[in-house]
Formats: sequence, structure tokens, C-alpha cells
Amino acid sequence: MIKRPSRITLVGAAFVLAAIAIVVRAVEVQLLHGDSWRRRAAEQQTVKVELPAPRGAIYDRNGVAIALSQVTYGVGVAPKEVSDASRAAGLLAKALGKQRFEIARVLASDRVWVEWPGPYDWNAVAPLKSVRGVYLEQRLQRFYPRPDLAAGLIGRTDQTGHGASGLERALDSTLAGRPGSAVMLRDRAGHTYPSPSRPAAEPQSGEDVYLTLDAELEEIAERALATAVATTRASGGDVVILQPATGEILALSSIRQKAEEGSGLGDAFEPGSTAKLFTAAALLRTGKATAADTVFGENGHYVLNGRAIDDVHPNRELTLADVIRVSSNIGISKFSTRLTPPEQFEALRDFGFGTPTGIEIAGESPGRLRNPRFWTVESPASLAMGYEVAVTPLQLAAAYGALANGGVLLEPTLVREIRDADGTVRSVARARPARRAVSASIASQLIHMLQGVVEEGTGRSAALGTYSLAGKTGTPRRTVNGHYLAGHYTPNFVGLFPAQDPQLVLVVKLDDPQGDYLSGATAAPVVRSILEAALATPGVTVDRGRLAEVARQRRPVGPSAVPAGDSAAGSARAEEAAPVSDVVVSWPPSAAPPRDGARPRAVPDVAGLSLRAAARTLHQQGFEVRVEGWGKVAATSPEAGSAAPAGSTVTVRAGGAATGGGARR
Repeated sequence: MIKRPSRITLVGAAFVLAAIAIVVRAVEVQLLHGDSWRRRAAEQQTVKVELPAPRGAIYDRNGVAIALSQVTYGVGVAPKEVSDASRAAGLLAKALGKQRFEIARVLASDRVWVEWPGPYDWNAVAPLKSVRGVYLEQRLQRFYPRPDLAAGLIGRTDQTGHGASGLERALDSTLAGRPGSAVMLRDRAGHTYPSPSRPAAEPQSGEDVYLTLDAELEEIAERALATAVATTRASGGDVVILQPATGEILALSSIRQKAEEGSGLGDAFEPGSTAKLFTAAALLRTGKATAADTVFGENGHYVLNGRAIDDVHPNRELTLADVIRVSSNIGISKFSTRLTPPEQFEALRDFGFGTPTGIEIAGESPGRLRNPRFWTVESPASLAMGYEVAVTPLQLAAAYGALANGGVLLEPTLVREIRDADGTVRSVARARPARRAVSASIASQLIHMLQGVVEEGTGRSAALGTYSLAGKTGTPRRTVNGHYLAGHYTPNFVGLFPAQDPQLVLVVKLDDPQGDYLSGATAAPVVRSILEAALATPGVTVDRGRLAEVARQRRPVGPSAVPAGDSAAGSARAEEAAPVSDVVVSWPPSAAPPRDGARPRAVPDVAGLSLRAAARTLHQQGFEVRVEGWGKVAATSPEAGSAAPAGSTVTVRAGGAATGGGARR
């Protein structure tokens, strides 16, 4: 008979089996699935957070701060980790601006984590860094010391700290840096606090960007533009200031009634007469005309291919230089017939029209320049007058900058340097040539024509008292839904300062001014006011040593500076500002000698004329001019009526003759 196990034996066996089951389960949990359970526990008790990187700063070319990352702090406390509650309460109360008893009550509580988000600056919370159980949470905010300065161009960041618009967006990968990471503990209520045993991976700061902008010049441009828009009751406007030798943009200002209406980068417009110079460039570079070649001005009214073309000021004989000076629609239309469509198109294309400039910001318009196969019979004249082509203010500045740069078109740039947070220079912008548009000699001739525009032509309101300025006016009609509207214009003016050795290219455009709309009365004076303010402001990006050298040199009298009909008041004013003695004036330049060689011709009678009028008359006959004295012309050598070879020098003696001095070119 089998003996039945006792109750004690059964209970013991049950305990043994239970122990075996526990051991088996423990082996399964810890050995077979241990890694999986540990991961699940870590996921429930900890959380990995991203630590934002300090965003790189944006400075102007001189180190003036435009956009900075402002570091602030939040304060968190794990009361159970605080070893010296009395000391911690005193330091926390002082740093946070709280009552000591309030802090002491919090530290004595059973709470796992307490947070004061702030923001607090470093000077306030620095003493807390060494307190056990107290944690500082660094936060970053974007700060703009001069919030209105080039605001549309600089842009802003979004709520996540990334670039949302403007250069903040375009340069986001450079400015953003690399975020770090930290492991935070999480309690049963879901609150997180730093883990003392798990150090953070420190974030890497973004790189600092030094722009080509000159903050002072930008502010001057913005004030001048705002004044002009208010005075003329325009709907908006743009100013671009460019350094032609480097392509660096020194100022880029825009005003719009609505922000979404565009800017100097995104808006393209028909430039009108400021584009006439590029037809002149095509004529010179193809040899189809010289500056001294003439056309008949038709007394202000002309019909070409069934299209009526009119000039504001009627003229008869006009040289190419005159056409630019007085901005003759008839003259430039007649000259344009000497060009083939490919020649005219290629000149405009080579000056950068029809393609983006390549600036480091999104949204730039390429403008408009149609291929010649899509032109109509009216297109050559339209393009010569600055219609059927659309440009941005920046494209126009770059094109004129090519003239100041000896005929080489440069890609404009807004970024001058990129540096690490420790100041190490990572990259430096270099001048980026796109192509040669014209030769240096042709560029010089074109600038000389532009000087005449300011001295005696349509741009006289831009003239400065101390330095000469070259420039061009334009007053094109505006289009609405593809149709030109009477009484609506886009006056614009381009200036090269100073004319002899240009350091700045300035473009001013106004949108739909009311009242007097001509460029000479609206846009040109803005250039003058900008330059006057810039010259009066220390530190503005102008080489004053070069300016002093220009001021010491007396500019020879040139034909493009002489008005049709010899304006006595204008001549007297110019001569009083810059009396010249014993100067040889060459025209046309050596690169473009008179077409009929050295055939002798009669010296014209210029007695009683101003120096400028005399020089113009003699230049038109192919002579070089030596000036002695100032005032009205008394005599010439050779005498009037005598024969002299074309290209030879005629000495003009004026009433206020000076003594001494040698000839200079």
C-alpha cells in the first residue's frame, strides 16, 4: 500500500515548484529578454532631448551687429538632490527675485522637480551653477539690435529658431550650427529633469556671417528713399548701392505699400532711358558708330516703321554723346537701325540682362530679354529706348558697375566673410567676373558720356559741388495688365561716383510718383542726397584718399558735357567750380580716331563762346583741345579759318588766362 504524502510535503513541493518557476522566469527576463526589458524601462524613465545650437550672428562689413542669438536661462531644481537646502534657498531667492521662505518651502516638499522658466540672464543665474540639485536650462532667442535696418533683406527666424525669410533663410545651413543632445529623467507624472549621471552632448554654434552691407550707408539710403517716396507720393521704391570693383552690395533698400508686392530683387521693370547706354555700347563695340557720329533729331518728332517717336526737347543734329546727354528717343532709335538684332541682343545679354545675377538669396527675378527671333519690327527701337526689356534694380546696378570696372561684369554678392564662433575665418568672398561686356576704352567713353548727362544734361539735379558724378536718367511709362497707362511712370536714375574713378554705383527707382514724375526731378536728387549724407558720415565705405586725389585733379572739358545751344548759365557754373589751365582734351579717344584720317579742315571760329561750347565745336570737327585760362574764349591757335589736320591740337585761350603749367592728359 502506497503511503500518501503528507500535507507538509505537498506544501513544500509547491514552494519548490514556485521557486523553480520564479527562477525560470527570472532567467527568461534577465538573460533571454533582458536587453529588451531594459530598453523599455529606459524609454519609460528617460527621454532624449535636443539641445539647440547657438545661431550664428549676422554683422555688416564693419562688424556692426545686425542679428544676434541672445542666450537666456530657465532654472530647474530637483529638491531631493539638494544637499545644503539653506544655502540653496538663499542663492535661488536672490537669483530668481523670490522670497527666501517661498524657496525654502519648495525645497522641503516632496516634489521631484520644480521649474522657473524665466527667462533669466547669465549674470543673474551664474551663482547657481555650482549648487547641487539646481540645473540651468539654456534657451536661445534671435535678437535684432537695429530691427528696422534692412529688415526685409535680413529676414526673420520662425518659432523653431530656423530661418523663415530673407538672408536668415538663405543662409540657414551656415547660421544654424549643429544641435546637441541630453538625456532627461521622467517621473511618473511625466515631468522631466536633467540626469546627473548622463552628461549632455554639447551643441556646436553656427558660423557668423559678415555681409557686404554698410549699416550706415544702408540707413542713409533707407532714410533718403523714405523721404523721396513721401515727397513724391510714390507707391514705393528701391535703392541699390554697389561697389563696382568687387561686386559687393553696400546697401539694398526697398519700400512697398504691401510687403508681398516685391523688392529690388524680385521686381523687374522696364528701365526706359537708363538702358539707352547699352545700345550706345553695342554701337561702339561693333564699330557701327563713334561718340562723334551724328543723326538728325527731326526737331522732336519722327515716324519710324509707322510708329511716332517724340523727344521732350526738340533737337536738330545730335552726336551719339548728345543722344545720351539729352536722352533723345529719336536719336537712339535712329542709331539702333545700324545694329543687327543679334548685335543689339548680345550687348544687352552681355551686360547681364535676362538672367539672375546669382546673389545669395532666393526669389531673384531674371528680368526679361526676348530672343531676337521673337522680336517685331518695332523691337529694336523699343529696346534702344529701354522698353521690351525688364530689369531689376540690382541688374541695372551690376550692368553700370561693369562700366566702372573697365568693362568687366561682376556677379554681385551680399556675403563678405564667414567665420567660426571663435573668429576663425572660414571663407572670404572674391570678385566673381561673369564676362567682359566691352573693352576698357569703350567703358571709359561711355562713362564720359554719362558725365555729360549730370553736368549739362537731364541729370543735373544729381550734381555735387565738390566731386563730378556720371549718371543717366530714365522715365519709362508703367504697364498695368500689359497696357501702358498715361500719367503712370517709373522714374529711375543710375549714378557713378565719382565720375573719374568710380567707387560707388547708385540706382534709385520710384514707383508711380504723383505730380512731377521726370527722373531728373524725382530719382536723381535722391542720389545727390545719399552721397552728401555719406560724405558727411565718418566710417562710410568710401576711400577718402582716392577721393582727395580725384579732387586734386582737374577734369578735362569733354564734348558730352556741353549742352546743345550752349547754356551760358550751366557753362559758367561748371567753369567756376573747376577752372582749368593748359589742359589737353582728347576726343574722340585714341581707341576711336576720326574716320576720315588726318585730312586738313578749317578751324572753326569759337571766339566769345564758353570753354565747354568751344571744346564741343572743335571736337565735332575732330580736333583735340588745349585750354589756357577760363571764362569766354578770346582766340585760338591756329587761328579760326586756317587749315589744320584732323586729330591735331587747337589751343583755346580764354579771358582769364593763367600762367605757367604744362600740358597734361
